[in-house]
Amino acid sequence: MTDADRERYSRQLRFREIGEKGQDHICAARVAVVGCGALGTVQAELLARAGVGSLCIIDRDYVELANLQRQLLYDEQAAREVCPKAIAAARRLKAINSGIEIEPQVADVTPGNIEDLLSGASLIMDATDNFETRYLVNDFAVQRGIPWVYGAAVGSYGLTMTIFPGKTCCLRCMIPEPPGGVQPTCETAGVLGPVTAAIGALQSADALKILSGHPDRVEPRLTAIDVWSGDVFQSKAPGRDPNCPTCGRREFTYLEGCERQPIVLCGRNAVQISERSTPVDLTALAAQMSTVGDVKVNEFLVRAHIGGFEFTVFPDGRAIIKGTSDAGVARSLYAKYVGM
Repeated sequence: MTDADRERYSRQLRFREIGEKGQDHICAARVAVVGCGALGTVQAELLARAGVGSLCIIDRDYVELANLQRQLLYDEQAAREVCPKAIAAARRLKAINSGIEIEPQVADVTPGNIEDLLSGASLIMDATDNFETRYLVNDFAVQRGIPWVYGAAVGSYGLTMTIFPGKTCCLRCMIPEPPGGVQPTCETAGVLGPVTAAIGALQSADALKILSGHPDRVEPRLTAIDVWSGDVFQSKAPGRDPNCPTCGRREFTYLEGCERQPIVLCGRNAVQISERSTPVDLTALAAQMSTVGDVKVNEFLVRAHIGGFEFTVFPDGRAIIKGTSDAGVARSLYAKYVGM
């Protein structure tokens, strides 16, 4: 570390459990933050300020006004620009700590790109909003033996657990299948900034224990918090299930998946489509869509309003179609206005 580094991280260095040796480990680490919404912005900012040497920020979405109540790295300008979250987060994080590497990835994590996105990470932070992506991350982490920190929040309630492949239960030991039935979402139940900040902070604390060389200080437990009632609940994590398809039988079905199904986005009345196999020329697409609707284009995406629907199309062909939660309707609209 340089003298400037020692000054920047001086209060962290004085924390006996980290010290200079632990800070050296933190500065040499590479962390992948999967999702940069409410949880991910907390994680990314805390880890950047702590001096994590390399942060890969992965997010498929763009900044909206409704994000600003709880997603701490974004501002009104980013919402006006319809800036991809990964790009807006990277800009803010570089202003916070110019001495670390920030790698923004405007992407959805899929079986086809997860190796490129997560390879080299010493730790994976979960800030996603759907179980399909979490199970995919779980497959990758278990296969590669990479620790990852699970987290989720809705309403005033949130929970987190850190997973060490081969040592603790994995996500599918604990939750073998995605929850069935009607589940609360940010749109139906709302979400409070304090709970996402609290869960993101707990996730980041476990991250610092691992990165500084003290993974033994991470308790194998599930922590749940309700910031409205003030209740805090902790329970010992269940043991590993020898019949778990992922860590028991080592069947990585999510990792081996060939297609990415349309995803209904949490609390958005929107569907993500990822079915195109070739890149999109944004300028040409903007010109085409401008004949039937109001269109804006920048270097990252095309935004179009057509017939009561909002289309946001990215260079890789991925699109978020707002105005429906029906995957069939979204797929039809995509084929009609973007093309397969």
